[in-house]
Amino acid sequence: MLRTYWQASRAPRYSLLFALPLLIIYQILAAVAPAGPGGMSVRNGADVILQSVFVWAAGAWGPRIFILCVIGVGAWLMARDIRSHRGGGALKPTFLAGMMAESICLSLVFGIVVGGLTAALLGAPPPPMSLSSAERLGRWTMLMLSLGAGIYEELLFRVLLVGLIAWSATKLLGWRPVVAGVVATVIGALVFSAFHYIGPYGDRLDVYSFVFRAIAGVFFSALYLTRGFGITAWTHSLYDVLLLFH
Repeated sequence: MLRTYWQASRAPRYSLLFALPLLIIYQILAAVAPAGPGGMSVRNGADVILQSVFVWAAGAWGPRIFILCVIGVGAWLMARDIRSHRGGGALKPTFLAGMMAESICLSLVFGIVVGGLTAALLGAPPPPMSLSSAERLGRWTMLMLSLGAGIYEELLFRVLLVGLIAWSATKLLGWRPVVAGVVATVIGALVFSAFHYIGPYGDRLDVYSFVFRAIAGVFFSALYLTRGFGITAWTHSLYDVLLLFH
């Protein structure tokens, strides 16, 4: 049973269905979120980056086309996975419940593990947390950004960026898959960390938070490879939510 759960929970039919509530709640909160300072609409930065290509190509229709593409590709992957596992029976709610319990446990230990590794690497305890401009946007807006981080940052940095770098290194440069995967993970983690200091709501750069987020990027990449997109997205979102309401 445990082996079946371990394999099935990584598959698109479970993983993408499990991530769907995050996408729906984020989109609803983003639609009703108040404007930020200067009247700017507030969205998760990774969401904005992913939408930008569609906005460039389709103008005002870009965001609608983007979300339709996200839902359409996800539905296609789920349907293909379900067709290939017709003999495996219907979706098991107990597996989805297990995935939620697993995500909660991972989010609770995430900060301790990554924080401990960061402190061990830098030889210093974490500095007091400062209030960034994003944290002054209000709890509901910050909740929206936290949920969006799980969906869109994992999609951008783990699925697309790390996947594209690993594929390019393997197919174009002829690297071994293991070497390509390690290099892609490290580069993706550094880009993921730097991403948090860019834009009008970016945090103030300091060494500790940069290293913490870089190690977090490695952690999320490993989690994505071993446990799939859904659990990684929920773990990321839940950790950010716990940090928000700490």
